[in-house]
Amino acid sequence: MSPLVPYDVYERHAVHIGTNQKSADMRGFLDLIQQDSSGLHLIDVNQTDARIRVVANFLSNYESERILIVSARQYGQRPARKFARAIGARHIVGRFIPGTLTNPRLRTYIEPEVILVTDPAADSQALSEAVKSGLPVVAICDANNRLRNVDLALPANNKGRRSLALVYWLLAREMLKADGTVKNDMEWELAEEVADWESTF
Repeated sequence: MSPLVPYDVYERHAVHIGTNQKSADMRGFLDLIQQDSSGLHLIDVNQTDARIRVVANFLSNYESERILIVSARQYGQRPARKFARAIGARHIVGRFIPGTLTNPRLRTYIEPEVILVTDPAADSQALSEAVKSGLPVVAICDANNRLRNVDLALPANNKGRRSLALVYWLLAREMLKADGTVKNDMEWELAEEVADWESTF
Protein backbone atom coordinates (compact mmCIF):
# COMPACT_ATOMS: atom_id res chain seq x y z
CA MET A 1 0.00 0.00 0.00
CA SER A 2 1.43 3.35 -0.98
CA PRO A 3 1.81 6.00 1.73
CA LEU A 4 -0.80 8.75 2.19
CA VAL A 5 1.85 11.26 1.11
CA PRO A 6 5.41 10.52 -0.06
CA TYR A 7 7.72 9.78 2.85
CA ASP A 8 9.85 12.82 2.08
CA VAL A 9 6.77 14.99 2.75
CA TYR A 10 6.56 13.54 6.27
CA GLU A 11 10.25 14.29 6.71
CA ARG A 12 9.99 17.83 5.31
CA HIS A 13 7.26 18.51 7.88
CA ALA A 14 9.43 16.97 10.65
CA VAL A 15 6.73 14.45 11.55
CA HIS A 16 9.49 11.93 12.41
CA ILE A 17 11.48 14.22 14.71
CA GLY A 18 10.95 13.02 18.28
CA THR A 19 12.37 14.15 21.60
CA ASN A 20 15.60 13.71 23.58
CA GLN A 21 13.81 11.38 25.97
CA LYS A 22 11.87 8.29 24.97
CA SER A 23 9.26 6.44 26.97
CA ALA A 24 9.14 2.66 27.20
CA ASP A 25 5.53 2.89 25.97
CA MET A 26 6.60 4.48 22.67
CA ARG A 27 9.57 2.21 21.98
CA GLY A 28 7.62 0.16 19.43
CA PHE A 29 6.84 3.29 17.37
CA LEU A 30 10.42 4.53 17.11
CA ASP A 31 13.03 3.99 14.43
CA LEU A 32 15.52 2.12 16.61
CA ILE A 33 18.16 1.91 13.88
CA GLN A 34 18.47 5.62 13.19
CA GLN A 35 18.91 8.44 15.64
CA ASP A 36 19.14 12.12 14.84
CA SER A 37 22.65 13.61 15.03
CA SER A 38 21.45 15.83 17.89
CA GLY A 39 20.39 12.80 19.92
CA LEU A 40 16.67 13.06 19.21
CA HIS A 41 14.74 9.81 18.96
CA LEU A 42 13.13 9.41 15.54
CA ILE A 43 9.58 8.21 14.97
CA ASP A 44 8.99 5.51 12.37
CA VAL A 45 6.92 7.31 9.71
CA ASN A 46 5.71 3.98 8.30
CA GLN A 47 3.86 3.55 11.58
CA THR A 48 2.66 7.17 11.54
CA ASP A 49 1.25 6.65 8.05
CA ALA A 50 -0.49 3.41 9.04
CA ARG A 51 -1.92 4.92 12.23
CA ILE A 52 -3.37 7.96 10.46
CA ARG A 53 -5.49 5.49 8.46
CA VAL A 54 -6.45 3.57 11.62
CA VAL A 55 -7.40 6.75 13.53
CA ALA A 56 -9.41 8.12 10.57
CA ASN A 57 -11.30 4.81 10.30
CA PHE A 58 -11.89 4.69 14.05
CA LEU A 59 -13.19 8.27 14.30
CA SER A 60 -15.41 7.70 11.25
CA ASN A 61 -17.46 5.31 13.39
CA TYR A 62 -18.74 8.29 15.41
CA GLU A 63 -21.15 11.08 14.55
CA SER A 64 -18.79 13.97 13.86
CA GLU A 65 -20.52 16.32 16.32
CA ARG A 66 -19.86 13.77 19.10
CA ILE A 67 -16.09 13.94 18.51
CA LEU A 68 -14.08 16.39 20.65
CA ILE A 69 -10.66 17.66 19.52
CA VAL A 70 -8.44 19.19 22.22
CA SER A 71 -5.19 21.13 21.98
CA ALA A 72 -3.60 23.16 24.74
CA ARG A 73 -0.31 23.17 22.83
CA GLN A 74 0.07 26.44 20.91
CA TYR A 75 1.20 24.93 17.61
CA GLY A 76 -1.68 22.45 17.72
CA GLN A 77 -4.45 25.01 18.13
CA ARG A 78 -4.90 26.16 14.52
CA PRO A 79 -4.67 22.66 12.95
CA ALA A 80 -6.95 21.18 15.66
CA ARG A 81 -9.52 23.93 15.03
CA LYS A 82 -9.31 23.51 11.24
CA PHE A 83 -9.62 19.73 11.53
CA ALA A 84 -12.67 20.01 13.80
CA ARG A 85 -14.34 22.46 11.40
CA ALA A 86 -13.53 20.33 8.36
CA ILE A 87 -15.21 17.22 9.78
CA GLY A 88 -17.90 18.99 11.85
CA ALA A 89 -16.49 18.05 15.27
CA ARG A 90 -16.26 20.11 18.46
CA HIS A 91 -12.97 21.57 19.62
CA ILE A 92 -11.41 23.10 22.71
CA VAL A 93 -8.12 24.85 22.04
CA GLY A 94 -6.07 26.77 24.56
CA ARG A 95 -7.25 26.45 28.15
CA PHE A 96 -9.40 23.43 29.00
CA ILE A 97 -11.82 24.40 31.79
CA PRO A 98 -11.76 21.75 34.54
CA GLY A 99 -15.09 19.94 34.81
CA THR A 100 -15.97 20.38 31.11
CA LEU A 101 -16.45 16.61 30.76
CA THR A 102 -17.35 15.75 34.36
CA ASN A 103 -19.47 18.54 35.91
CA PRO A 104 -22.99 18.84 34.42
CA ARG A 105 -23.55 22.09 36.38
CA LEU A 106 -20.86 23.88 34.39
CA ARG A 107 -21.96 26.12 31.53
CA THR A 108 -19.16 24.61 29.41
CA TYR A 109 -20.18 20.98 30.14
CA ILE A 110 -20.35 18.72 27.08
CA GLU A 111 -20.85 15.01 26.50
CA PRO A 112 -18.80 13.82 23.54
CA GLU A 113 -18.44 10.14 22.71
CA VAL A 114 -14.73 10.17 21.85
CA ILE A 115 -11.83 12.58 22.38
CA LEU A 116 -8.70 13.30 20.34
CA VAL A 117 -5.90 15.08 22.20
CA THR A 118 -2.89 16.70 20.55
CA ASP A 119 -0.52 15.75 23.39
CA PRO A 120 -1.42 13.49 26.35
CA ALA A 121 0.95 15.48 28.59
CA ALA A 122 -0.14 19.01 27.63
CA ASP A 123 -3.81 17.92 27.52
CA SER A 124 -3.67 15.92 30.75
CA GLN A 125 -6.76 17.60 32.29
CA ALA A 126 -8.92 16.70 29.30
CA LEU A 127 -7.44 13.21 29.19
CA SER A 128 -8.12 12.47 32.87
CA GLU A 129 -11.72 13.76 32.58
CA ALA A 130 -12.25 11.64 29.47
CA VAL A 131 -11.06 8.57 31.40
CA LYS A 132 -13.39 9.38 34.31
CA SER A 133 -16.25 9.74 31.83
CA GLY A 134 -15.41 6.44 30.12
CA LEU A 135 -14.57 8.03 26.76
CA PRO A 136 -12.16 6.40 24.32
CA VAL A 137 -9.01 8.52 24.04
CA VAL A 138 -7.09 8.98 20.79
CA ALA A 139 -3.82 10.89 21.11
CA ILE A 140 -1.01 12.15 18.93
CA CYS A 141 2.00 10.81 20.81
CA ASP A 142 5.63 11.90 20.62
CA ALA A 143 8.66 9.78 21.56
CA ASN A 144 8.48 10.82 25.22
CA ASN A 145 4.73 10.34 25.81
CA ARG A 146 3.34 7.72 28.16
CA LEU A 147 0.41 5.73 26.82
CA ARG A 148 -1.40 5.22 30.11
CA ASN A 149 -5.08 6.05 29.50
CA VAL A 150 -4.51 6.37 25.73
CA ASP A 151 -6.64 3.87 23.82
CA LEU A 152 -5.28 4.64 20.36
CA ALA A 153 -1.92 6.32 19.77
CA LEU A 154 -0.91 8.14 16.60
CA PRO A 155 2.92 8.37 16.72
CA ALA A 156 4.14 11.76 15.44
CA ASN A 157 5.99 14.90 16.46
CA ASN A 158 3.27 16.67 18.49
CA LYS A 159 5.32 19.78 19.24
CA GLY A 160 6.19 20.99 15.74
CA ARG A 161 4.07 23.51 13.85
CA ARG A 162 4.50 21.84 10.44
CA SER A 163 4.12 18.31 11.78
CA LEU A 164 0.82 19.00 13.52
CA ALA A 165 -0.52 20.79 10.44
CA LEU A 166 0.26 17.79 8.21
CA VAL A 167 -1.09 15.17 10.63
CA TYR A 168 -4.42 16.97 11.16
CA TRP A 169 -4.68 17.83 7.44
CA LEU A 170 -4.21 14.17 6.49
CA LEU A 171 -6.69 12.99 9.14
CA ALA A 172 -9.30 15.39 7.75
CA ARG A 173 -8.63 14.27 4.18
CA GLU A 174 -8.95 10.57 5.02
CA MET A 175 -12.15 11.06 7.05
CA LEU A 176 -13.78 13.19 4.36
CA LYS A 177 -12.82 10.66 1.68
CA ALA A 178 -14.33 7.88 3.80
CA ASP A 179 -17.70 9.65 4.07
CA GLY A 180 -17.71 10.70 0.41
CA THR A 181 -17.47 14.47 1.05
CA VAL A 182 -14.15 14.52 -0.81
CA LYS A 183 -13.73 12.29 -3.88
CA ASN A 184 -9.95 12.05 -4.01
CA ASP A 185 -6.66 13.47 -2.75
CA MET A 186 -6.42 16.04 -5.54
CA GLU A 187 -9.82 17.54 -4.72
CA TRP A 188 -8.75 17.98 -1.07
CA GLU A 189 -5.37 19.46 -2.00
CA LEU A 190 -7.03 22.02 -4.29
CA ALA A 191 -9.48 22.98 -1.53
CA GLU A 192 -7.07 22.98 1.42
CA GLU A 193 -3.35 23.69 1.31
CA VAL A 194 -1.48 22.09 4.20
CA ALA A 195 0.50 25.32 4.72
CA ASP A 196 -2.75 27.09 5.63
CA TRP A 197 -3.14 24.68 8.54
CA GLU A 198 0.13 25.73 10.17
CA SER A 199 -0.05 27.82 13.29
CA THR A 200 1.08 31.36 12.70
CA PHE A 201 2.45 31.96 16.23
